[in-house]
Amino acid sequence: MVSSLPVDADGLRAYAQELRDNFVRLQNESRALHDRARAVRVTGRSPDGLVTVTVGARGDLVRLDLDPRVFRRPDSGALAAVITETLHRAAAQAQEEVIAIFEPLIPPAQMRAQLQGDLDAGLWPLSEGRDSP
Repeated sequence: MVSSLPVDADGLRAYAQELRDNFVRLQNESRALHDRARAVRVTGRSPDGLVTVTVGARGDLVRLDLDPRVFRRPDSGALAAVITETLHRAAAQAQEEVIAIFEPLIPPAQMRAQLQGDLDAGLWPLSEGRDSP
């Protein structure tokens, strides 16, 4: 069965060219953005200033500094909680920096979903267009 719908050849050519242009742009920009993202380092301090953490782009602990005053209150549970909270805040900030770096190529909501492991939310918009959440 042959379709009787008119074919917009010029429109299809323009769309194909747009896809090609986007692909070339992605190739050219992705390496530089990837390098910038890998270089992200975020340092966070606890509210009392006794714990300082530095995390990498993936939220991995790069450095942990404890002010010697932390040992004046020997409460290992409280210290662990402060370290964990400080680390989580720094990791969240690092994630937002990575999202901002890739924003020219990937919508923030899609990048955030990808980084958080939500593949359904991260990949589904690819079939629906750039502006989908």
